[in-house]
Amino acid sequence: RLILLDLPGLDWRLQDDQGPPTLVLRISRLQARQRLGTTHPAKISLLWSDPPLARQLKLIANILPQAQRIGVLYGSGSEFLLPELREYAAPMGLEIVAQRWDNINDSRPLQNLLKNSDVLLGLDDPQLYNPKTVKNLLLSSYAQQLPLVGPNAGFVKAGSLASTYSDQADWLAVLDRLLDHPPANWPRSLYPQHFKVVGNPQVARSLGIEQVDETAVAARLAEGEKRP
Repeated sequence: RLILLDLPGLDWRLQDDQGPPTLVLRISRLQARQRLGTTHPAKISLLWSDPPLARQLKLIANILPQAQRIGVLYGSGSEFLLPELREYAAPMGLEIVAQRWDNINDSRPLQNLLKNSDVLLGLDDPQLYNPKTVKNLLLSSYAQQLPLVGPNAGFVKAGSLASTYSDQADWLAVLDRLLDHPPANWPRSLYPQHFKVVGNPQVARSLGIEQVDETAVAARLAEGEKRP
């Protein structure tokens, strides 16, 4: 069995159809879709790096209970996530307001979405959320007094309100657990069970929102995931 890291590891493993059972850590849903399409090669298990969509929606429900309309920018690469997002949102009474954004130099789709949303949820799509777009995204959303949640912990440092994330300790806990089982029993893909919440107190203050209690919110979300 093999343990590999990141996209170059997956690319290397995909060259060999007869390779051993392999766990690839730190692959995003988008990266897997771009490399594999809708197929999934045998004997390869993927540990996702991006936060689970259901967990991010529950984070919003916890820290912004008044928010009903969840604005989501998407591109050609991330469009496949929308049906899943809507499926999770419906039982929570949340509405997904999706807006395609093909040309990041054109702010109109973003402005249009901001007018029709209570909060923005960032998908982990580097075409949309990257160093070139960060300033426009954050300044535009805060000009409308709208928080951005996600797409990942790095973006929270840059100025989004909060996100769930899993770190190295959480990935290693998954690895530990899987290595106790024969590779034939490994799931084809999974999210780390353990996770943390990170918030940006300065952003919360400037939006007049209560500061995110990272430990308490993470505990509430984890408790909710334990219940069937």
